[in-house]
Amino acid sequence: MPISPYLHSLREVVGHRMLLLPGVTAVVFDAAGRLLLGQRADNGTWALIAGSMDPGEQPAETVVREVYEETAVHVVPERITSVLTQPPNTYPNGDQTEFVDITFRCRAVGGEARVNDDESLAVGWFALADLPPINELNRRRIECALAPGADAWFSVPE
Repeated sequence: MPISPYLHSLREVVGHRMLLLPGVTAVVFDAAGRLLLGQRADNGTWALIAGSMDPGEQPAETVVREVYEETAVHVVPERITSVLTQPPNTYPNGDQTEFVDITFRCRAVGGEARVNDDESLAVGWFALADLPPINELNRRRIECALAPGADAWFSVPE
């Protein structure tokens, strides 16, 4: 999986050690209410479209860029639906990350969904009743995006 020049330069210094990174996730709906998912090239699972922020980039810019880069779909972010720190992750190459993620509900406004880079094996629109297997964190993000109102979900320490 490719990484940005910024992350590449960090990895040259820290190697595979844990990096806390800012990231975004897109819960994208089309006019028919279908959900956009990508099948990840690194592990073969279906997931929401997500990615890392680059220095100087605003979160909403990142979500628009990532969705287009990975799927060729143009989106408009509508609202933030959740903010959370994801569980630690180790990539197949040994890189360790923990993302502070901002999830946006987005509306598709153009483009045709297709694999647009080497991060996905497949890309597609799915009716909510016919989703492929996805993890619980992605299910929670979808629930938050479907919830009425503008409040974002976040975890509060007890």
